Amino acid sequence: MSSFLWGCITDFFTYETTKSVVVKSWSVGIINRIVQLLIIAYFVGWVFIHEKAYQVTDTGIESSVMTKVKGFGYHNGHVMDVADYVFPQQGAAVFCIMTKLIITENQFQGKCAESVKTFSCNKDEDCHNHFGAILSNGVITGVCLKSSNESKGQCEIDGWCPAENDSVKTTPMLDVNNFTIFIKNSIRFPLFDVTRGNFPSTMKAEDIKRCTYHPETNPFCPIFRVGDVLNYTGQTVAGLADKGGEIGINIEWKCNLDLNIENCVPRYSFTRLDAPFAKNAVSKGYNFRFAKYFKTENGTEFRTLHKAYAIRFDVMVTGNAGKFDTIPTLINLVAAFTSVGLGTVLCDVILLNFLKGAEQYKAKKFEEVSEAQIEASLAQSPVSQLSLKGGMKSSYDSGAISLATSDQPI
Repeated sequence: MSSFLWGCITDFFTYETTKSVVVKSWSVGIINRIVQLLIIAYFVGWVFIHEKAYQVTDTGIESSVMTKVKGFGYHNGHVMDVADYVFPQQGAAVFCIMTKLIITENQFQGKCAESVKTFSCNKDEDCHNHFGAILSNGVITGVCLKSSNESKGQCEIDGWCPAENDSVKTTPMLDVNNFTIFIKNSIRFPLFDVTRGNFPSTMKAEDIKRCTYHPETNPFCPIFRVGDVLNYTGQTVAGLADKGGEIGINIEWKCNLDLNIENCVPRYSFTRLDAPFAKNAVSKGYNFRFAKYFKTENGTEFRTLHKAYAIRFDVMVTGNAGKFDTIPTLINLVAAFTSVGLGTVLCDVILLNFLKGAEQYKAKKFEEVSEAQIEASLAQSPVSQLSLKGGMKSSYDSGAISLATSDQPI
Protein backbone atom coordinates (compact mmCIF):
# COMPACT_ATOMS: atom_id res chain seq x y z
CA MET A 1 0.00 0.00 0.00
CA SER A 2 2.83 2.37 0.93
CA SER A 3 4.60 1.64 -2.37
CA PHE A 4 1.40 2.44 -4.26
CA LEU A 5 1.05 5.78 -2.49
CA TRP A 6 4.71 6.57 -3.09
CA GLY A 7 4.24 5.79 -6.77
CA CYS A 8 1.27 8.16 -6.99
CA ILE A 9 3.28 10.92 -5.32
CA THR A 10 6.26 10.50 -7.62
CA ASP A 11 3.98 10.40 -10.68
CA PHE A 12 2.32 13.61 -9.55
CA PHE A 13 5.58 15.52 -9.13
CA THR A 14 6.77 15.04 -12.71
CA TYR A 15 7.30 17.46 -15.58
CA GLU A 16 6.38 17.01 -19.24
CA THR A 17 8.04 18.94 -22.06
CA THR A 18 7.48 18.92 -25.81
CA LYS A 19 9.80 16.81 -27.92
CA SER A 20 9.98 17.51 -31.65
CA VAL A 21 10.09 14.53 -33.97
CA VAL A 22 10.47 15.27 -37.69
CA VAL A 23 8.71 12.54 -39.70
CA LYS A 24 9.84 12.45 -43.33
CA SER A 25 6.74 10.91 -44.88
CA TRP A 26 4.98 12.17 -48.04
CA SER A 27 1.54 10.91 -46.99
CA VAL A 28 1.61 12.38 -43.49
CA GLY A 29 3.16 15.62 -44.73
CA ILE A 30 0.50 16.08 -47.41
CA ILE A 31 -2.31 15.44 -44.90
CA ASN A 32 -0.77 17.96 -42.51
CA ARG A 33 -0.52 20.72 -45.13
CA ILE A 34 -4.03 20.04 -46.53
CA VAL A 35 -5.58 20.32 -43.06
CA GLN A 36 -3.67 23.54 -42.38
CA LEU A 37 -4.72 24.94 -45.77
CA LEU A 38 -8.40 24.13 -45.10
CA ILE A 39 -8.27 25.80 -41.69
CA ILE A 40 -6.63 28.92 -43.14
CA ALA A 41 -9.17 29.02 -46.00
CA TYR A 42 -12.06 28.72 -43.50
CA PHE A 43 -10.84 31.62 -41.38
CA VAL A 44 -9.98 33.86 -44.33
CA GLY A 45 -13.02 33.07 -46.49
CA TRP A 46 -15.81 32.49 -43.96
CA VAL A 47 -14.77 34.10 -40.67
CA PHE A 48 -13.08 37.27 -41.94
CA ILE A 49 -14.56 37.92 -45.41
CA HIS A 50 -18.11 36.53 -45.13
CA GLU A 51 -18.85 36.98 -41.41
CA LYS A 52 -16.62 40.07 -41.07
CA ALA A 53 -15.30 38.89 -37.71
CA TYR A 54 -12.87 41.82 -37.66
CA GLN A 55 -15.79 44.18 -36.99
CA VAL A 56 -17.73 45.12 -33.88
CA THR A 57 -21.47 44.81 -34.63
CA ASP A 58 -24.47 46.83 -33.47
CA THR A 59 -27.73 44.85 -33.64
CA GLY A 60 -29.77 47.22 -31.45
CA ILE A 61 -31.32 49.11 -34.34
CA GLU A 62 -33.72 51.95 -33.44
CA SER A 63 -36.51 52.52 -35.95
CA SER A 64 -39.51 54.68 -36.72
CA VAL A 65 -42.10 53.92 -39.42
CA MET A 66 -44.82 56.14 -40.88
CA THR A 67 -47.26 55.03 -43.59
CA LYS A 68 -49.83 56.65 -45.88
CA VAL A 69 -52.29 54.95 -48.22
CA LYS A 70 -53.76 56.58 -51.33
CA GLY A 71 -56.55 55.49 -53.69
CA PHE A 72 -60.32 55.38 -54.30
CA GLY A 73 -62.62 52.38 -54.67
CA TYR A 74 -66.25 51.33 -54.91
CA HIS A 75 -68.02 49.18 -52.32
CA ASN A 76 -71.76 48.52 -52.31
CA GLY A 77 -72.29 51.46 -54.67
CA HIS A 78 -70.37 53.92 -52.45
CA VAL A 79 -67.07 55.63 -53.22
CA MET A 80 -64.54 54.75 -50.51
CA ASP A 81 -61.58 56.98 -49.67
CA VAL A 82 -58.69 56.64 -47.21
CA ALA A 83 -60.79 57.72 -44.23
CA ASP A 84 -63.28 54.91 -45.02
CA TYR A 85 -61.02 51.91 -45.58
CA VAL A 86 -57.75 52.43 -43.62
CA PHE A 87 -57.59 51.40 -39.94
CA PRO A 88 -56.09 52.93 -37.88
CA GLN A 89 -55.86 56.31 -39.55
CA GLN A 90 -52.69 57.46 -37.71
CA GLY A 91 -50.29 55.97 -40.27
CA ALA A 92 -48.65 53.39 -38.02
CA ALA A 93 -46.31 50.53 -38.94
CA VAL A 94 -49.28 48.13 -38.66
CA PHE A 95 -52.40 49.10 -40.63
CA CYS A 96 -55.33 47.51 -42.43
CA ILE A 97 -56.92 48.17 -45.81
CA MET A 98 -60.58 47.17 -45.70
CA THR A 99 -61.74 45.05 -48.66
CA LYS A 100 -65.26 44.00 -47.59
CA LEU A 101 -67.77 45.43 -45.14
CA ILE A 102 -70.94 43.91 -43.62
CA ILE A 103 -73.12 46.59 -42.00
CA THR A 104 -75.88 46.07 -39.44
CA GLU A 105 -77.74 49.35 -39.02
CA ASN A 106 -79.99 50.77 -36.28
CA GLN A 107 -79.11 48.45 -33.40
CA PHE A 108 -80.82 49.32 -30.11
CA GLN A 109 -80.37 47.78 -26.67
CA GLY A 110 -83.13 45.20 -26.09
CA LYS A 111 -84.18 41.59 -26.58
CA CYS A 112 -84.48 39.80 -29.91
CA ALA A 113 -83.88 36.49 -31.68
CA GLU A 114 -80.33 35.24 -32.22
CA SER A 115 -79.37 35.04 -35.91
CA VAL A 116 -76.77 32.25 -35.64
CA LYS A 117 -78.15 28.82 -36.63
CA THR A 118 -76.28 27.14 -33.76
CA PHE A 119 -78.84 28.69 -31.38
CA SER A 120 -81.96 27.24 -33.02
CA CYS A 121 -84.50 25.67 -30.66
CA ASN A 122 -87.82 23.85 -30.34
CA LYS A 123 -88.54 24.75 -26.71
CA ASP A 124 -87.11 26.92 -23.96
CA GLU A 125 -85.14 24.04 -22.46
CA ASP A 126 -83.05 23.89 -25.65
CA CYS A 127 -81.85 27.42 -24.97
CA HIS A 128 -80.91 26.60 -21.38
CA ASN A 129 -78.01 24.55 -22.78
CA HIS A 130 -76.55 27.78 -24.16
CA PHE A 131 -76.41 29.74 -20.92
CA GLY A 132 -73.05 31.51 -20.69
CA ALA A 133 -72.32 31.11 -24.41
CA ILE A 134 -69.67 33.52 -25.75
CA LEU A 135 -70.26 32.88 -29.46
CA SER A 136 -73.70 34.47 -29.49
CA ASN A 137 -74.48 38.10 -30.32
CA GLY A 138 -75.78 38.74 -26.81
CA VAL A 139 -76.64 37.15 -23.48
CA ILE A 140 -78.89 34.07 -23.86
CA THR A 141 -82.07 34.57 -21.85
CA GLY A 142 -83.32 30.98 -22.06
CA VAL A 143 -86.45 31.80 -24.06
CA CYS A 144 -87.15 30.15 -27.43
CA LEU A 145 -88.71 32.63 -29.87
CA LYS A 146 -90.88 31.18 -32.65
CA SER A 147 -92.88 32.70 -35.43
CA SER A 148 -96.57 31.81 -35.40
CA ASN A 149 -96.32 29.61 -38.49
CA GLU A 150 -93.00 27.88 -37.68
CA SER A 151 -92.24 24.89 -35.46
CA LYS A 152 -88.61 25.80 -34.96
CA GLY A 153 -87.33 29.05 -33.55
CA GLN A 154 -84.22 30.88 -32.30
CA CYS A 155 -83.02 31.51 -28.76
CA GLU A 156 -83.62 34.99 -27.40
CA ILE A 157 -80.66 37.28 -26.59
CA ASP A 158 -80.36 40.39 -24.50
CA GLY A 159 -78.08 42.91 -26.22
CA TRP A 160 -77.88 44.99 -29.39
CA CYS A 161 -80.85 44.23 -31.62
CA PRO A 162 -81.40 43.22 -34.35
CA ALA A 163 -78.58 40.67 -34.13
CA GLU A 164 -75.82 40.78 -36.72
CA ASN A 165 -76.10 38.41 -39.69
CA ASP A 166 -72.56 38.09 -41.10
CA SER A 167 -73.55 35.45 -43.67
CA VAL A 168 -74.79 38.18 -46.01
CA LYS A 169 -73.11 37.99 -49.40
CA THR A 170 -71.40 41.15 -50.59
CA THR A 171 -68.88 41.92 -53.33
CA PRO A 172 -65.41 42.87 -52.05
CA MET A 173 -63.64 46.06 -53.14
CA LEU A 174 -61.15 44.88 -55.78
CA ASP A 175 -59.95 48.44 -56.48
CA VAL A 176 -57.47 47.84 -53.64
CA ASN A 177 -55.19 46.40 -56.31
CA ASN A 178 -54.26 49.91 -57.50
CA PHE A 179 -53.94 51.58 -54.10
CA THR A 180 -50.47 52.81 -53.13
CA ILE A 181 -48.62 52.70 -49.80
CA PHE A 182 -46.03 55.33 -48.88
CA ILE A 183 -43.52 54.09 -46.28
CA LYS A 184 -41.22 56.50 -44.47
CA ASN A 185 -38.61 54.72 -42.35
CA SER A 186 -35.79 56.28 -40.33
CA ILE A 187 -33.27 54.17 -38.41
CA ARG A 188 -30.36 54.73 -36.03
CA PHE A 189 -27.48 52.56 -34.86
CA PRO A 190 -26.79 53.95 -31.36
CA LEU A 191 -23.36 52.29 -30.98
CA PHE A 192 -21.99 54.26 -33.93
CA ASP A 193 -24.47 57.18 -33.79
CA VAL A 194 -25.39 56.61 -37.45
CA THR A 195 -28.84 57.60 -38.79
CA ARG A 196 -30.30 56.74 -42.19
CA GLY A 197 -33.59 57.07 -44.11
CA ASN A 198 -35.19 54.64 -46.55
CA PHE A 199 -35.01 57.02 -49.53
CA PRO A 200 -32.19 59.34 -50.64
CA SER A 201 -32.16 62.87 -49.27
CA THR A 202 -31.62 64.09 -52.83
CA MET A 203 -35.00 62.69 -53.94
CA LYS A 204 -37.49 65.49 -54.60
CA ALA A 205 -41.25 65.51 -54.01
CA GLU A 206 -41.89 65.27 -57.76
CA ASP A 207 -39.69 62.19 -57.97
CA ILE A 208 -41.57 60.44 -55.16
CA LYS A 209 -44.96 61.22 -56.72
CA ARG A 210 -43.95 59.72 -60.06
CA CYS A 211 -42.06 56.61 -58.89
CA THR A 212 -43.28 53.14 -57.95
CA TYR A 213 -41.13 50.58 -56.16
CA HIS A 214 -39.53 47.83 -58.23
CA PRO A 215 -36.81 45.55 -56.78
CA GLU A 216 -34.55 45.99 -59.83
CA THR A 217 -35.41 49.20 -61.68
CA ASN A 218 -36.46 51.37 -58.71
CA PRO A 219 -35.33 49.75 -55.42
CA PHE A 220 -35.27 52.95 -53.33
CA CYS A 221 -38.71 54.34 -54.20
CA PRO A 222 -40.88 54.48 -51.02
CA ILE A 223 -44.17 54.13 -52.95
CA PHE A 224 -45.52 50.56 -53.11
CA ARG A 225 -48.48 49.46 -55.24
CA VAL A 226 -50.68 47.04 -53.26
CA GLY A 227 -51.11 44.70 -56.22
CA ASP A 228 -47.32 44.48 -56.66
CA VAL A 229 -46.74 43.78 -52.96
CA LEU A 230 -49.23 40.91 -53.08
CA ASN A 231 -47.64 39.56 -56.27
CA TYR A 232 -44.22 39.49 -54.56
CA THR A 233 -45.75 37.19 -51.92
CA GLY A 234 -47.49 34.98 -54.51
CA GLN A 235 -50.96 36.34 -53.64
CA THR A 236 -53.65 38.36 -55.46
CA VAL A 237 -56.27 40.86 -54.36
CA ALA A 238 -59.00 38.54 -55.66
CA GLY A 239 -57.69 35.74 -53.43
CA LEU A 240 -57.47 37.86 -50.26
CA ALA A 241 -60.30 40.40 -50.61
CA ASP A 242 -63.14 38.09 -49.53
CA LYS A 243 -61.67 36.78 -46.24
CA GLY A 244 -58.69 39.10 -45.70
CA GLY A 245 -55.09 38.22 -44.87
CA GLU A 246 -51.84 39.37 -43.27
CA ILE A 247 -48.89 40.63 -45.31
CA GLY A 248 -45.42 41.40 -43.95
CA ILE A 249 -43.15 44.09 -45.43
CA ASN A 250 -39.64 43.68 -44.05
CA ILE A 251 -37.10 46.51 -44.33
CA GLU A 252 -33.63 45.09 -43.78
CA TRP A 253 -30.60 47.28 -43.06
CA LYS A 254 -27.17 45.62 -43.33
CA CYS A 255 -24.51 48.30 -43.18
CA ASN A 256 -20.73 47.98 -43.49
CA LEU A 257 -19.56 51.26 -41.97
CA ASP A 258 -16.00 50.68 -43.17
CA LEU A 259 -17.33 51.64 -46.59
CA ASN A 260 -19.03 54.84 -47.77
CA ILE A 261 -22.10 55.64 -45.64
CA GLU A 262 -24.12 56.04 -48.85
CA ASN A 263 -23.86 52.26 -49.29
CA CYS A 264 -25.97 51.82 -46.15
CA VAL A 265 -29.33 51.34 -47.91
CA PRO A 266 -32.48 49.29 -47.18
CA ARG A 267 -33.51 46.02 -48.79
CA TYR A 268 -37.23 45.14 -48.98
CA SER A 269 -38.77 41.68 -48.78
CA PHE A 270 -42.41 40.59 -48.68
CA THR A 271 -44.21 37.58 -47.20
CA ARG A 272 -47.68 36.37 -46.23
CA LEU A 273 -47.62 36.12 -42.45
CA ASP A 274 -50.77 34.02 -42.06
CA ALA A 275 -49.71 31.45 -44.66
CA PRO A 276 -49.93 28.53 -42.14
CA PHE A 277 -53.66 29.27 -41.70
CA ALA A 278 -54.51 30.08 -45.35
CA LYS A 279 -56.17 26.69 -45.93
CA ASN A 280 -57.75 26.32 -42.50
CA ALA A 281 -61.51 26.06 -42.22
CA VAL A 282 -61.42 27.89 -38.86
CA SER A 283 -60.26 31.49 -38.39
CA LYS A 284 -59.26 31.95 -42.01
CA GLY A 285 -58.20 35.40 -43.16
CA TYR A 286 -58.44 38.59 -41.10
CA ASN A 287 -61.49 40.55 -39.88
CA PHE A 288 -62.56 42.83 -37.05
CA ARG A 289 -65.61 44.78 -35.89
CA PHE A 290 -66.23 48.40 -34.97
CA ALA A 291 -69.34 50.49 -34.31
CA LYS A 292 -70.53 54.05 -34.84
CA TYR A 293 -72.85 55.38 -32.16
CA PHE A 294 -75.77 57.81 -32.46
CA LYS A 295 -78.69 59.14 -30.43
CA THR A 296 -82.32 59.65 -31.30
CA GLU A 297 -84.09 62.94 -30.58
CA ASN A 298 -85.27 61.65 -27.23
CA GLY A 299 -81.71 60.62 -26.23
CA THR A 300 -81.92 56.88 -26.88
CA GLU A 301 -78.58 55.49 -28.00
CA PHE A 302 -78.27 53.27 -31.08
CA ARG A 303 -75.42 52.17 -33.28
CA THR A 304 -74.36 50.92 -36.71
CA LEU A 305 -72.18 47.79 -36.48
CA HIS A 306 -69.47 47.15 -39.10
CA LYS A 307 -67.72 43.84 -39.68
CA ALA A 308 -64.68 44.56 -41.82
CA TYR A 309 -62.61 42.05 -43.77
CA ALA A 310 -59.20 43.55 -44.46
CA ILE A 311 -55.66 42.98 -45.65
CA ARG A 312 -53.39 43.74 -42.72
CA PHE A 313 -49.87 45.06 -43.43
CA ASP A 314 -47.06 44.75 -40.88
CA VAL A 315 -43.99 46.87 -41.68
CA MET A 316 -41.06 45.27 -39.82
CA VAL A 317 -37.54 46.73 -39.58
CA THR A 318 -34.45 44.59 -38.94
CA GLY A 319 -30.74 45.06 -39.44
CA ASN A 320 -27.24 45.47 -38.07
CA ALA A 321 -24.15 47.58 -38.67
CA GLY A 322 -20.48 46.65 -38.40
CA LYS A 323 -17.23 48.59 -38.15
CA PHE A 324 -13.57 47.57 -37.82
CA ASP A 325 -12.28 47.12 -34.28
CA THR A 326 -8.92 45.82 -33.05
CA ILE A 327 -10.26 43.63 -30.23
CA PRO A 328 -12.42 41.18 -32.30
CA THR A 329 -9.69 41.21 -34.97
CA LEU A 330 -7.01 40.09 -32.50
CA ILE A 331 -9.30 37.50 -30.89
CA ASN A 332 -10.09 35.86 -34.22
CA LEU A 333 -6.46 36.01 -35.39
CA VAL A 334 -5.38 34.18 -32.23
CA ALA A 335 -8.15 31.63 -32.79
CA ALA A 336 -6.97 31.16 -36.39
CA PHE A 337 -3.31 30.61 -35.47
CA THR A 338 -4.32 28.23 -32.67
CA SER A 339 -6.59 26.22 -34.96
CA VAL A 340 -3.77 25.65 -37.46
CA GLY A 341 -2.27 23.32 -34.84
CA LEU A 342 -5.18 20.92 -35.37
CA GLY A 343 -3.25 19.56 -38.36
CA THR A 344 -0.52 18.35 -36.01
CA VAL A 345 -3.07 16.68 -33.74
CA LEU A 346 -4.68 14.84 -36.67
CA CYS A 347 -1.31 13.66 -37.99
CA ASP A 348 -0.33 12.41 -34.53
CA VAL A 349 -3.54 10.39 -34.35
CA ILE A 350 -2.78 8.83 -37.75
CA LEU A 351 0.85 8.08 -36.89
CA LEU A 352 0.09 6.60 -33.49
CA ASN A 353 -2.84 4.42 -34.54
CA PHE A 354 -3.18 3.72 -38.25
CA LEU A 355 0.19 3.61 -40.05
CA LYS A 356 3.02 1.06 -39.99
CA GLY A 357 5.70 1.71 -37.45
CA ALA A 358 3.27 3.25 -34.95
CA GLU A 359 5.09 1.60 -32.02
CA GLN A 360 8.42 2.93 -33.24
CA TYR A 361 6.95 6.44 -33.51
CA LYS A 362 5.54 6.18 -29.99
CA ALA A 363 8.93 5.13 -28.65
CA LYS A 364 10.62 8.14 -30.20
CA LYS A 365 7.87 10.63 -29.34
CA PHE A 366 7.31 9.65 -25.70
CA GLU A 367 10.37 9.16 -23.49
CA GLU A 368 10.79 9.03 -19.74
CA VAL A 369 13.96 10.54 -18.23
CA SER A 370 14.82 10.13 -14.54
CA GLU A 371 17.38 12.03 -12.48
CA ALA A 372 19.46 8.86 -12.17
CA GLN A 373 19.65 8.55 -15.95
CA ILE A 374 20.75 12.14 -16.27
CA GLU A 375 23.50 11.75 -13.65
CA ALA A 376 24.73 8.49 -15.21
CA SER A 377 24.81 10.05 -18.66
CA LEU A 378 26.73 13.09 -17.44
CA ALA A 379 29.25 10.85 -15.69
CA GLN A 380 29.95 8.98 -18.93
CA SER A 381 30.06 11.94 -21.32
CA PRO A 382 29.01 15.51 -20.44
CA VAL A 383 28.14 16.31 -24.04
CA SER A 384 26.21 13.13 -24.87
CA GLN A 385 22.50 13.24 -25.50
CA LEU A 386 19.99 10.95 -23.81
CA SER A 387 18.40 8.07 -25.66
CA LEU A 388 19.88 8.90 -29.06
CA LYS A 389 20.69 5.90 -31.21
CA GLY A 390 23.43 5.80 -33.76
CA GLY A 391 22.49 7.28 -37.11
CA MET A 392 19.71 9.43 -35.60
CA LYS A 393 20.00 13.08 -36.52
CA SER A 394 19.47 15.79 -33.95
CA SER A 395 19.51 19.58 -33.72
CA TYR A 396 21.56 20.93 -30.80
CA ASP A 397 19.77 24.27 -30.71
CA SER A 398 16.13 23.07 -31.02
CA GLY A 399 16.09 19.61 -29.50
CA ALA A 400 14.38 18.16 -32.61
CA ILE A 401 14.81 14.54 -33.67
CA SER A 402 14.46 13.58 -37.32
CA LEU A 403 13.13 10.18 -38.31
CA ALA A 404 14.31 9.19 -41.77
CA THR A 405 12.19 7.01 -44.03
CA SER A 406 14.56 4.10 -43.46
CA ASP A 407 14.18 4.51 -39.72
CA GLN A 408 10.35 4.55 -39.84
CA PRO A 409 8.72 2.46 -42.53
CA ILE A 410 5.28 3.95 -43.18
